[in-house]
Amino acid sequence: MAVMAHLLAADVQQLLHNKFVVILGDSVQRAVYKDLVLLLQKDLLLTPTQLKAKGEESFERDKLVDGGQRGPMHNGIQYREVRQFCSDHHLVRFYFLTRVYSSYLEAILQELQSSQHGPPDVIIMNSCLWDLSRYGPDSWKSYLENLESLFERLGQVLPESCLLVWNTAMPVGKKITAGFLPPEHRPEDSSLRDRVIAANFHSSVEAKKHGFDVLDLHFHFRHAGRHLQRDGVHWDELAHRHLSQLLLAHVADAWGVDLPRRYPVRPWIRDGPARTGPGPGVERQPQASPDQPSMPPAGYRPLLPLPHLPPPPPPLLPLPPHPRPFPFHPVMTRFQFGPRDHFSASDHPFQSDQFSSNHFHSDVPSPTQTGFSFEDDPQPPRPPFPTPYLQRAPVVHRGFPRRLPRGPYVPWGRRPRSSKRQAPSHPQPRPQ
Repeated sequence: MAVMAHLLAADVQQLLHNKFVVILGDSVQRAVYKDLVLLLQKDLLLTPTQLKAKGEESFERDKLVDGGQRGPMHNGIQYREVRQFCSDHHLVRFYFLTRVYSSYLEAILQELQSSQHGPPDVIIMNSCLWDLSRYGPDSWKSYLENLESLFERLGQVLPESCLLVWNTAMPVGKKITAGFLPPEHRPEDSSLRDRVIAANFHSSVEAKKHGFDVLDLHFHFRHAGRHLQRDGVHWDELAHRHLSQLLLAHVADAWGVDLPRRYPVRPWIRDGPARTGPGPGVERQPQASPDQPSMPPAGYRPLLPLPHLPPPPPPLLPLPPHPRPFPFHPVMTRFQFGPRDHFSASDHPFQSDQFSSNHFHSDVPSPTQTGFSFEDDPQPPRPPFPTPYLQRAPVVHRGFPRRLPRGPYVPWGRRPRSSKRQAPSHPQPRPQ
């Protein structure tokens, strides 16, 4: 059974070391950006105020680059907001979109091509709700055409080294009152919910046709309605942290980076309230403070051991009751490598019962999927962190996988996934 890694701030800092990450999309993707920026600095969750904020001058040491409060604040299709978080070794940028492909999107691509930081290493993107609800009666036809133009254009301008992850649109509620949708545009039935599902299908097919990655957030959050906000569109801080874990696990898998395995915390609560307390190692954000340093929780070990530290001695375990015909080695590798077709952590759907009063994220699939009960798990207790078996200090460069020597207990690491994109046969005309 695959266990999804639970990444903390130190893990994310190393995974995205010297990386340029760009996030494109609407207010839901803006929350994706905010949670990633926060997770790069602190093991804290977003506050409801931070989730609702729009166009503010600064958020957790980031800066408003363009639009937002620097211009008129409105809910029209011409709204712009560009944000950026920059540290010594991390660069994350966000562009607000109201349409999946437009002249503004072309301007963004030109800006990224001429960036002094070089092309992005990762682009995370989604645009759906505005496209389907704010562009007139032909919005569906226009959306399908724009999807084709978008991925054709991205295939032309993005280098193969750039990982593009298309996020499918997350589920929406039966009643939508979000500010981006004026009352006259709000459907009286569930037609928008059905169109979102159809749009996700078409966008996923188009993205895969051009060799880009797809993270199906609609699938992962289809049973997590308790964490949907009252406006029927946005999600709470727990859902966004789980989303970040899914996204980072997908990125790590694409780069061939093995992640830490952290065992789940019990007891589990299946039918608790939606907004419960976070688990150990992750706290709610008490108050945004730009001067507060990012400190890992006590007892936490980084993703990879520091090179100057000596390897820890193996733990002492009781002798087996019967002699073995081969030497018994109780230690194990801290991070397990697996074959490329191994069941990926990003394939786990997100269930609303994964949140509990002790731990907001579950590393174990739902009982409805596995047939096992959390409360009656007969497995013996396991230590919270396996002890690493080290032969020499590993070296990581720009998030790429570790290269460890072959040995009886350390299998080979996986290589970064090769690009499936093909060279374009003819250039795509720009939008007029």
